[in-house]
Order: sequence, then structure tokens, then C-alpha cells
Amino acid sequence: MTLRGLRFLLMAAVTAAYAAILVTLAVSYSAAWSQTTSTIKIVVPYPPGGPADILARLLGEQISRAQGPTIVIENRPGASGRIGTEAVSRAVPDGKTLLIGANPFVIDPHVRRVNYDPITSFEPICYLARQPSVIAVNSASPYRALADLLDAARDTPGKLTLASAGPATATQIASEMLKRAADVDVTFVPYAGAAPAVNALLGAHVTSALVPYSVAAEHLKAGKLRALAAASRQRIASLPEVPTIGDSGYKDIEADLWNALFAPAKTPKETVSELTKWFTAALKVPDIEAKLVIQSMFPVGMCGAKFGAYLREQYDEYGRIVREANIKAD
Repeated sequence: MTLRGLRFLLMAAVTAAYAAILVTLAVSYSAAWSQTTSTIKIVVPYPPGGPADILARLLGEQISRAQGPTIVIENRPGASGRIGTEAVSRAVPDGKTLLIGANPFVIDPHVRRVNYDPITSFEPICYLARQPSVIAVNSASPYRALADLLDAARDTPGKLTLASAGPATATQIASEMLKRAADVDVTFVPYAGAAPAVNALLGAHVTSALVPYSVAAEHLKAGKLRALAAASRQRIASLPEVPTIGDSGYKDIEADLWNALFAPAKTPKETVSELTKWFTAALKVPDIEAKLVIQSMFPVGMCGAKFGAYLREQYDEYGRIVREANIKAD
């Protein structure tokens, strides 16, 4: 064998050994972290009983059973989630304090003063679950499809109304996106939550509403409301006959309400990797998935760089619409 060949073999052996050492160290670190972590706190910046709280508790209980650490859920509501979110941004980045975030995580910085940056102050771990939304009308409405509603809006600019939780919410932003894509003038009517918006629609005080499916489901099943479109990129399993906004000709418009897992920035990659394994495994447990679906929440499990890119895309898109539509927080 030539000297050059020997050098090549030596370098290959050194490279393989170095890679093996790195893998061993990473595995050792993950094992050590798992064994020494007895308690993990998940901060839910919303009141008990809501979607984020239900999700955190279901996953926390499953992870405690499967992995060992005690998962403590701490509700820190206030200021549309900003109080709990800011607290986690300042926490020690050791993987023992986590955050369940939602759409306001990337909306609020565009409309309010916040003391954190959603992109640089956190380590995005996983997009855990989503809740689809629907565009609905009263069952007495003459509109049978989204196209009917939009055609009427073109014929009577500014006369038709669309209710939603607001202002400065994911559903308001989605409604502004649809208005621009369809080139219609519909008056947005904000309510202090999705339930009041649905009540307004039931009372025929507004023309339509864009609300989470979970809030409208009972009235849709009872025939009091009619769904014109799913405000999601895929159809809702329990409403297979209802097209998405995309099916109706307006691509990339969605109002999914999402919940995701975050750690403070600079949390070690090995810790993030271990947490990712724990939470994705929990999402795949059939009993957990079934309990989430009952709440109209659907597991996603998008993690790592892919979730980071999605988060950045959401942040930029929300910011663009907020500026174009001049959306204000109050």
C-alpha cells in the first residue's frame, strides 16, 4: 500500500472514531439528563381548562408514566399569554422549564410591546397539535357555499359582516387574508372570544363568523349553523363534505389555532432532542390521540428545524398582514 493510501485509511479511522465519540457523548448526556431530571415544569400562559392546558396535562401525564419525571403544569395567565411567556424566556435553559405557546406567541410582538423575541428568546421544540376553524353562517342564511358569500360581498361592499374573536387574533388575520385574496370588502366584527361570536351568529346579528370548529361543532351538528369552509389546509374529519378555503380557490389561507412546545434559548441540543423524543412519543399513544380528537385537537408532531422554519414563516406572514390591514391590539 502506498503512503498516500495509508494516510487516507488513517484519516478515515480518526474521523470514524471522532464521530463515535460524539455519538457516545450525546447519548451519555441524554441518559444523564433523563436520570437526574426528576421534575419538569410546563408553563401554560392561559387559564386552566383551555386547549393549551388540556394538551399540556394529557402529554404531561403520559410522559410521567413513560419516562419517569414528574411533570408539573403551572398556569400563568394574563396579558393574552405574555406574562407566562416572558417568565419562561427568563428561565434557566436546562430543559426543566418549558412553555406551551399558541398563535399569539408570534402575533403579539407585531401589535403589543413584549419583553421577549419569539424567534431568538426561545428554542422551538415541537408543533404539538392544531385546532381547525370554520367559516359558518346561520342556517337561515341564503349562502350555501363560500363563493355565495364572497359574491354577495362583492355586490354589496362593506355591508356583510364577519365575526370572530378579536382584535389582533389568528382568525382576524385569516379573515383579512381572505378579503385580500378574494378582493372583497367585508366588515370585521370583533368579539371578546369565539363563543360570543357564535352567539351573535346564532342570533343573526352578523352575516358570518370565523371561529374554531370546537366552539361551533354543537351548533353545526344541531343544524343551527352551516359551515361554508374549513379554514385549514385540510378538511375536518367530522365535516368531510365541507371544502377548505383552498378548495374554494384561495390557497394558503388557514386559521388553525396551534399549540407548540418551547424551551428558553440556549437549552442544550441534547436536551431538546430528548424532549422531542418524549413529546412525539406521547402524541403517538392511541389513547392520547383519541382524547385530543374529542377536544377537536389534532396531533401534528412537527419538530426541530422544520418547526423552526414554520414558526418564522408564521411570524413574518402575521406581521405583513398586521401592517397591511393596520390591525391594532385595542
